[in-house]
Amino acid sequence: MRLILEGVGVGIAAGLSVGAFRYLLAVSGAFRQGLCEAVSIAAAQGRWLWPILYMSAFFIIAWLLAKIVAREPMCTGSGIPQVKGVLMGKMSMNWASVLVAKIAGGVLAIGAGMSLGREGPSVQLGACAGQGIGHLSQSFHRGLEARKLLVAGAGAGLAAAFNAPLAGVIFGLEELQRTFSAAALLVSITAAVTATAVTGLFFGSSPVFSLGYLLPMPLDMLGWLAGLGLFVGTLGRMFNPSLLWAQDFYERLGLKGMYKPLLPLLLAACLGFVLPEILGGGSHLVDALAVESYSLAFLCLLFAGKFLFTMLCFGSGVPGGIFLPMLVLGALGGAIFGNLLAGAGLFPAMYLPDMIVFGMAAYFAVVAKSPVTGSVLIMEMTGSFQHMLALLIVSLSAYAVSDLTGGRPVYVQLLGRMLRKNKGKEKKNLQELTK
Repeated sequence: MRLILEGVGVGIAAGLSVGAFRYLLAVSGAFRQGLCEAVSIAAAQGRWLWPILYMSAFFIIAWLLAKIVAREPMCTGSGIPQVKGVLMGKMSMNWASVLVAKIAGGVLAIGAGMSLGREGPSVQLGACAGQGIGHLSQSFHRGLEARKLLVAGAGAGLAAAFNAPLAGVIFGLEELQRTFSAAALLVSITAAVTATAVTGLFFGSSPVFSLGYLLPMPLDMLGWLAGLGLFVGTLGRMFNPSLLWAQDFYERLGLKGMYKPLLPLLLAACLGFVLPEILGGGSHLVDALAVESYSLAFLCLLFAGKFLFTMLCFGSGVPGGIFLPMLVLGALGGAIFGNLLAGAGLFPAMYLPDMIVFGMAAYFAVVAKSPVTGSVLIMEMTGSFQHMLALLIVSLSAYAVSDLTGGRPVYVQLLGRMLRKNKGKEKKNLQELTK
């Protein structure tokens, strides 16, 4: 009973935190789009004060982001590697400070148009809620129970971000906990369902992606899904090393303070007028893929632009995740593969929206190496419950690409890089003290 009550408390706290984060992101995104339109009109009329103020705002945002990251380093990036580090006992997290910094930094970065997602930050916000409830209930004096609340909070954060309670539970157990127990399952389910209910009161319970009705895939076409998994898996295999390379790229440039986020922010300011489709997390782009008839060349342009811009944004170290951008890349990969088949007369065009859905699952499976979480997550995010078999087929095919080529889960790689970097700093500080 205590676990159930604590799970409800964690779910309420996670739901309110993520709900506030989602609302502020929606407001900031709408403001950015309206501002871009106003600046375009003003520039066309020769009123150049608006464009000057518009560009100045990005300098201010870069300065604020640098201050937030310097004050609370645990708020950088996705937040999922940090949660894993806390669970491993290799990192510590001040839940209240991280929660405030993550919301403020995430709203500034994503709201300004950087290609980052709200889902990784939502996982960390949920973990902060779990840690906070644990402190209030003195559960952190009981180590195993404290771990359960932290994992439950992280899963509740994902559930609240995606309206996906089942995926939140599975993500916590498959990606974070890595073990299973009845007590962990109980508190995780309670927290995830409660958090989803809380956000549902404000945002509704409809799926995150509005793709309309998706036709069930005939059994004689399931073979194409293995090919889709291999194709998208090959595309996704570039994601992890590119992400690490982007972080090293900023270090080689030697940029400090506000100049690190300023580079992608200025690019976002320009892209708002020439290629706005790749700005922000990208959920609007996934919805558009199902109803718009984009050419194959433009789909390839969107994929390349989204990929490169995501690397540039995440490498800057500002608060923001890769969860949603990787799903958008998977959707674009699925659309490209489907258009190639349809153009060759090998695949009915009416099933192209299905390929978008399956591409998201495949990309997640190869990047995160969590095929079950990916399949369930995409099923809940799109409402395509009749596609479970197809989602598993494409996810396992993509997972095989990563496994056969020696790929590692992205969050494990990011955590390893953070730990190596922190270890190097500790050694440097020790040498300075001995002198």
